[in-house]
Amino acid sequence: MDRAGYRVLDGDQPVDLTPKLLDLLLHLLDHAGELVTKEALLEALWPEANVTDNALTQAVSELRQALGDDAAAPQYIKTIARRGYRFVAPVTAIGETPRAAENADAAGERAIAVLDFTNMTGDPESAWLSAGIAETVSGDLRALGAFRVVDRWRVSEAVRRTGGGLQDVAAALQVRLAAIGSFQRNGGRVRITARVVDVVSGEALADAKVDGRLDDIFALQDEVAAQFAAELGLVTSASRAPARRETPSLEAYRAVMEGWLRVESLDVRELPNAVADFERAVTIDPRYALAYNGLANAEFASYEATRADDIPAQDLLERAVAHGRQAVQLDDSLAEAHGTLALILVSAREPAAAIKAARRAVSLEPGNWRHLFRLGHASWGEERLRAGAATLALYPDFAFAYFQSAMVHVARGQLTEAERVLRHGAAIQDRQIGRGERYPALGLHWLLGLVRLALDDTREAIDEFDRERAVAAPHRLYGREYSMHAHLGHGAALLRLGRRGEAARSFRAAQAHYPQQPLAAAGLAIAERTPFDPAAIRDPLSRGLAYAALERPDEAASVLAEAIEQAPPGFTGWALPAEPFLLQVSDNKYVNAVLKTLADRAR
Repeated sequence: MDRAGYRVLDGDQPVDLTPKLLDLLLHLLDHAGELVTKEALLEALWPEANVTDNALTQAVSELRQALGDDAAAPQYIKTIARRGYRFVAPVTAIGETPRAAENADAAGERAIAVLDFTNMTGDPESAWLSAGIAETVSGDLRALGAFRVVDRWRVSEAVRRTGGGLQDVAAALQVRLAAIGSFQRNGGRVRITARVVDVVSGEALADAKVDGRLDDIFALQDEVAAQFAAELGLVTSASRAPARRETPSLEAYRAVMEGWLRVESLDVRELPNAVADFERAVTIDPRYALAYNGLANAEFASYEATRADDIPAQDLLERAVAHGRQAVQLDDSLAEAHGTLALILVSAREPAAAIKAARRAVSLEPGNWRHLFRLGHASWGEERLRAGAATLALYPDFAFAYFQSAMVHVARGQLTEAERVLRHGAAIQDRQIGRGERYPALGLHWLLGLVRLALDDTREAIDEFDRERAVAAPHRLYGREYSMHAHLGHGAALLRLGRRGEAARSFRAAQAHYPQQPLAAAGLAIAERTPFDPAAIRDPLSRGLAYAALERPDEAASVLAEAIEQAPPGFTGWALPAEPFLLQVSDNKYVNAVLKTLADRAR
């Protein structure tokens, strides 16, 4: 199985498998050796669809036939009567040992994951310390230069995905070493105990125990890593210099940790509280670069939740830019600040500055997948594809990176290639949602629906739009936006089938999310055969698409060409080759010229 290529090879020859059979095989491989119930497979392969066991039985039969397997004497897939299936062949990642945790060393480094520390007191007021201690110990271990330290975001997701078993977490992260620990708070004092464990052998390689005042938590956390280092023979606790401390204030540090936990929830309801947390931190310590970086993130996320509104919250974006730049000014060596600024500057339509900031972040921390993803977001064409591939090499299950790469293929008009990438990403997204992970991607089913509609598969396009609507909860960041887009796509597909009444309902559902949405208004006018004038639409891309919807291709092409020409270099208008309203006038020579310009910009 070539995961990155979304294909199966027999030697060097590809095996002819449909996307559904590839997804089935991937799901079985992800649970190799385990019983996978029929219910789990139905939910993974046909989420939210009313599909019978017969469809699954047929898919398994076709997969067996393609692999040359025999149900009576299975080499690969064994049927567990009345329950499900088990993948029974040995599974080995190429170039690695059979168990991922046994291949933790990379380029001479030792890989280690620091898990959140357990709050033994159970005091909610101390909950922030669980992540706070883990974050600081991670930074201290990274500063030693002897470990490849997995970032806490990935560790948290691995814990949620696997249920928290140490062996499973280590295997998911491909690490051999793990730092685990707990803390107890008693009034103004805190005790921290921790150890470094070799997950493969079960051996405790180093222990740490510190006890002191909560006000001295920074020194206590540093002492944990110092004791680890001493017992591992790296440096002595006396000679080791602690990692740079960003703030001397415990309250500012706590506010930052609590703010990050809110931002990482990707819940728009938590963002105002996150902004307040970071504002409190910068008030306490105006020199705290991480606090300004967090504030920029929270303000940017708040802006992004409004970006599809008729009038986006531009003041939030401007504040995010200002605070992102302030974080960089306070600490030019803080890679996270440069990476954050890159994201924000893309939305501020400053692509050259965004790329510069992203490249700076990557140069400071070249092994950090987040910075590579941000470089992909800031760049376009081949540079974006290279950054996406590098991101997925470090974090194969980051579904947003597949969406990011698919955008380039859509802009180039390479819809079949876009579909291949999107199917892989959507399968990952669905598994993440099925496991209840906090940060599954959005938008992949919507974009896959547009691609299928552009390839004249209206029925499957409708299914994909329905899947997007099912997962795009309005309280999630981008949830309201992609739910609206899914309703728009659904309405366009129904118009193509001549089902005007149902299409009108879909366009009204889009308007329920965004009352001023111009394409919903245009679609509704077409469905109900009422007059509509696109001239009043402020956004030129939407105005051009509305002209296309009304089958006025020359006006559509004129507006779209001007919008693209005036936009900065980058991905403005990238979705046009798959836009349903534009496709109906794609035989127009001026529309074709617009699409060629887009393809050339995406090289």
